[in-house]
Amino acid sequence: MFLTHLECTSCGLRHDAATLQNLCRECQKPLFPTYDFTAVGRVVTRESFATREKSLWRFREVLPLPADVEPITLGEGGTPLLQARRFGESVGVSQLFLKDESQNPTQSFKARGMAVAVSMAKHLGATRLAVPTAGNAGGALAAYAARAGLEAYIFMPSDTPRANMIECRELGAQVTLIDGLITDCGAEIAKRKTAEGWFDMSTLKEPYRVEGKKTLGYELAEQLGWELPDVVLYPTGGGTGLIGMWKAFNEMETLGWIGSQRPRMFSVQASGCAPIVRAFEAASETAAEFPDAHTVASGLRVPKAIGDFLMLRILRKSGGGAITVNDAEMIRITREVGAAEGLFVAPEGAACFAALKTLLSNGSISRDERVVIFNTGSGIKYLDCYAQ
Repeated sequence: MFLTHLECTSCGLRHDAATLQNLCRECQKPLFPTYDFTAVGRVVTRESFATREKSLWRFREVLPLPADVEPITLGEGGTPLLQARRFGESVGVSQLFLKDESQNPTQSFKARGMAVAVSMAKHLGATRLAVPTAGNAGGALAAYAARAGLEAYIFMPSDTPRANMIECRELGAQVTLIDGLITDCGAEIAKRKTAEGWFDMSTLKEPYRVEGKKTLGYELAEQLGWELPDVVLYPTGGGTGLIGMWKAFNEMETLGWIGSQRPRMFSVQASGCAPIVRAFEAASETAAEFPDAHTVASGLRVPKAIGDFLMLRILRKSGGGAITVNDAEMIRITREVGAAEGLFVAPEGAACFAALKTLLSNGSISRDERVVIFNTGSGIKYLDCYAQ
């Protein structure tokens, strides 16, 4: 086990990694697991992964679960990086790639974070897990909690896609619907968790979902021959994937597996819920809660994210940016992507394809650059959006 401690992302305070905990005890900001990378480098090289199973657990040396503890797994990770040739040709980009996270268990990238987080929660003694969710995180927690033999308590807005509600219930979770947004669901858990004995699995409010998500960065580098792309377009709600990838890039540089070059990271949000875009354009270090948040892309309907300061820091340091896409365009371009590439992407993923067109037209991205779009889930979860 190479995990040494947890460190606050804001004040830098060290915390004991052997203790089940949520946020920094001093400033209530997210905690990051920290590793002994000198020791990691002595036992594994980047070439070591080629012969290992195609799951996120092949990166075990840079994950927090002790080597002698069996992970809670459904075969997550190892998703394909596909070249989107036909769509790329239509917009004049010769090197356009799609990282298809819909091929994970529970059909979204949320499986990555929950696999690691549930594994660690069980290892550290949690028995009852709770999460506020816009949909896919709930399905992932329900699945991995069931696999682990733990209780799952899912709080979701009452207008969450029906497929997500059914998924959670059929996986044995206790589902509570809230008339409000994901922030209201989180507030309900915070109010009740002590009395109910729940461990809060909210985005970035425990230290290990980000570790599962960071494997996106490791896989991306591996699949591109240990060279990072020029541009990454990422649909952003809570932002754990964006933050996790950046953490992975820094870790890989520390290990000597990649150089100092980084992709320009672009956050893609819905026009009806764009706190990060507003904060980026206003040159703010944090993002105010977005009023009257609404979008059919439920994963983007996060009006206030605890990791806002981390996302904004990454976007600026990378030389990237933040952009909005309206719902109508997301739905329209889903079919365009499907007809060109044979993939039924989620509205969140479709938003990135729409954003690409805008960023090409305004010169933010050049047509000769290598661009990677992340499709975070399957359109099959959003059938109500395509009823017409």
